[in-house]
Amino acid sequence: MFWLKMQSQLIKSLCLSFLILFLSWGLIGCKDRLETSQSLLEPPYEAIVTNKLAEVAPPPAIQELYKTLDQYQPQVDIISPENDRVFPEPNIVVKLDIKDYPLFKDPDLGLGPHLHLILDNEPYQAIYSLDEPIILENLTPGTHTLRVFASSPWHESFKNDGAYDQTTFYVLTKTGENAPDISLPLLTYNRPRGIYGAQPIMLDFYLTNAPLHLVAQENADDKVVDWRIRVTINGESFLVDRWKAIYIQGFKEGTNWVQLEFLDEQGNIVNNAFNNTVRLITYKPNGQDTLSKLVRGELSAELARSIVDPNYKADIPPTPLVKEALAQDVDPSNKETTPSDEEHLFID
Repeated sequence: MFWLKMQSQLIKSLCLSFLILFLSWGLIGCKDRLETSQSLLEPPYEAIVTNKLAEVAPPPAIQELYKTLDQYQPQVDIISPENDRVFPEPNIVVKLDIKDYPLFKDPDLGLGPHLHLILDNEPYQAIYSLDEPIILENLTPGTHTLRVFASSPWHESFKNDGAYDQTTFYVLTKTGENAPDISLPLLTYNRPRGIYGAQPIMLDFYLTNAPLHLVAQENADDKVVDWRIRVTINGESFLVDRWKAIYIQGFKEGTNWVQLEFLDEQGNIVNNAFNNTVRLITYKPNGQDTLSKLVRGELSAELARSIVDPNYKADIPPTPLVKEALAQDVDPSNKETTPSDEEHLFID
């Protein structure tokens, strides 16, 4: 009886051990699958809401047009000016190279895939073609930094590897300003900029040397710095911890101001060139430019598909209503546009 009792207990113990091992394998397998599935998704987040501002979904037409651009992984390079070069004159010829992304501007709608070229921390210049020379004229002596990245027709930056490049050069001599530390995170302000004729208005920026949040949060004792972007619009502030374009409703008519600051995990500004930028923008309701009509839903993705596909022709008869939807209004009072942007001041 003793041996029978021992044998019975042994069998029960073995069965229990196998059961625990089986359940452990199942739990581990489920955990791996859950982590893998979650890593393919963006972390959950709540929409940004303040007293006067609210985050909303991107306009449906823009969401639809973006699907055409998913096929591209732009690769941008600054050929000249070369990094760390000293130039003996204030006029600098810029040479850029772009791969896996077509550059063009639809002649009727005035929008198309392009590059954003930023000298120091000035508002960007939109580049729709590399066939014509790009010249920076009458630069002040000292240090200058040039940044460039690929942009969608509605001015959202591409954020894939290779879509951005920068170079720091000198006119006559080196000075301390406009010289970002390449070992520190760098914030590049993109939008909003200029004049807008409809809301919501897109907020967008580019980040360099900023790790993914999951990497920064793996170990509290590591030296990988987590980040936040503090956004202040007309005095109301909120934090952004995701790197993507955000559409904001609630701008006042007339002049608005927007500030972007790069913060570390303690809430301190990371002291690097360009990590604290303020821009003035203007909101004029009922703008008749292409972007305003896309945002308001008055111009469909079908009618506007030529801004993402140069070979696309809308199969719709040119009725007066369609012609009116494609009309462009030009406001000569805009003083912030660059010469290449004057034809479509609301857009660029």
